[in-house]
Amino acid sequence: MFRSGVRSEIGRTVQVVGEGEDVPSAVRAILQTRPDVVLLDVHLPGGGGVEVLKQVHAQNPDQRFLALSVSDAAEDVIGVIRGGARGYVTKSISGAELIDAIRRVAEGDAVFSPRLAGFVLDAFSGAIDIASIDEDLDRLSQREREVLRLIARGYAYKEVARELFISIKTVETHVSSVLRKLQLSNRHQLTRWATDRKLV
Repeated sequence: MFRSGVRSEIGRTVQVVGEGEDVPSAVRAILQTRPDVVLLDVHLPGGGGVEVLKQVHAQNPDQRFLALSVSDAAEDVIGVIRGGARGYVTKSISGAELIDAIRRVAEGDAVFSPRLAGFVLDAFSGAIDIASIDEDLDRLSQREREVLRLIARGYAYKEVARELFISIKTVETHVSSVLRKLQLSNRHQLTRWATDRKLV
């Protein structure tokens, strides 16, 4: 549904030459069609946008990517930019803005939603420790990251369970696992850790 929505928004101005529903089909479509710009879903099933970047750039280093995601979390933005994407916009963008972003990336510009540009500047200035973001977050599963964000935002276990459609017991298990992996001892430290990395 989302892909067809994007296609209808941009299709009158931009020629859509292929689509992928997961990492393998996306990599295959990109290498076969060699588009000017790839619109990349950061959380694409099968390994995520970073895996697509890695596989495509191994065979075609000049391929240009524009990340399009619901996520505005610092680790997602920094992860795909380090992977070689030329820009990152969120799915709240309008059709006209998205077309403009595609055109600019095709011309060699870097394009970011205003809030996300701040993450990139912070990363380059050293305000965000990129190495620790990647290394620490790599230890966590996708579900553990979701639980981490909600807990850091002040959600009670019961609210996290309702939000993610899991049991309270499962939430407790995930929180214990996150604390252990990040070597933190309580919820307060976890919130501070997430806030320092702009994950909330």
